[in-house]
Amino acid sequence: MNLRWQWCTSLSAQDFPVKAYEQLRQTVEQATPFNRLSWLRGAEQALQDQQLQILLGWQDQRLLLCLPLIRGRESRAGLTLQVVRHLGHPLSDRLALLVAAQAQDAMPAALREIRRQLPHDLLQFHELVDAAPLLAPWRRASGYSEQSLSCRAPEHLIVPSDQEEASGTLRYELRRAKKRCAEIDARVIRVTPQADGIDAVLDMLREVEQASWKGADGLGIFSGAQRQQWMHTALHGLAAEGCVRVVMLEHQGRCISYRLGLLERGRLYDYNIAFLADYANLGSGRLLLDEWIRWGLEEGWQWVDASRVSLSRSSHQLHERMSGLVEHQRWSFYSWRPRGLLAGVAERLWQQLKPHLKAWRERRQTTTAQGARP
Repeated sequence: MNLRWQWCTSLSAQDFPVKAYEQLRQTVEQATPFNRLSWLRGAEQALQDQQLQILLGWQDQRLLLCLPLIRGRESRAGLTLQVVRHLGHPLSDRLALLVAAQAQDAMPAALREIRRQLPHDLLQFHELVDAAPLLAPWRRASGYSEQSLSCRAPEHLIVPSDQEEASGTLRYELRRAKKRCAEIDARVIRVTPQADGIDAVLDMLREVEQASWKGADGLGIFSGAQRQQWMHTALHGLAAEGCVRVVMLEHQGRCISYRLGLLERGRLYDYNIAFLADYANLGSGRLLLDEWIRWGLEEGWQWVDASRVSLSRSSHQLHERMSGLVEHQRWSFYSWRPRGLLAGVAERLWQQLKPHLKAWRERRQTTTAQGARP
């Protein structure tokens, strides 16, 4: 298929085809809240030293492909590389490439167009799902390419039996959390923020997060002016579209713990959680996660989804009641440019060395532990 290519420099520009974009997003089954224009416009406003270019692929008057791309400089192993990524990195969780099924054959041409408009050494996409059929041609056209697993996110299928009390250890943990909350008269509250009330909700969430370990370590979604601007714009837009949900634990009129979720096509993405350290012993995380599921039963949601977790150290409480896992992939394409070739060789060598280094560390830890025994 031959598409007509167009480049835009802003998602908020007058020439950006908002209606066509929305029609395309609706046709891509894997699309997530992080593909919505509201989220991506927040990401655009938070850009600093990166250049935004949006590739549009048209067949007549129908938009079949949209890739919002950012290019910037990054240093790797002493090399300064031109790197292109999908808009939203690094805060976006799960993404789908907005490419209609009819446009799959046009992906080689799309890569050529990207290389022409945005010369780069590395093209890298994070947190993609079900992208292999689309990106296989890019692998063949690259000096070196790599596909790696970045996340296994647990998901829970909401079923009628969720109305019943949980069993086993989870039942004990939930009972204990409810008892401790009742002792201090802390209440679980559901909130569906609208555009005209989202500011007050965000102020509460930001206050909790900044007082938590996430705020102290600068790792929260509200950490720093750049991320605060991103969240303000993105969540305002998503609230206007009816996508934002919050469950919180309130004590004496104050939010002491919360879970922030984004609802998309019957799937609740559990995007962020924070709690005040003084109330850590309440066990509010499991209690609020249980509230997600009960809310879903009442509203007809199909899934509660962890959105994203650490690949090796995940402690997400949804693991305790998951129905399945969603795999996120990271795709890296090193160009034929000299720096791209050098970076590709370095990455290939690192991938070969990494298992040996891991084994050496494990042997060293074992030896150290044995030597420490009396």
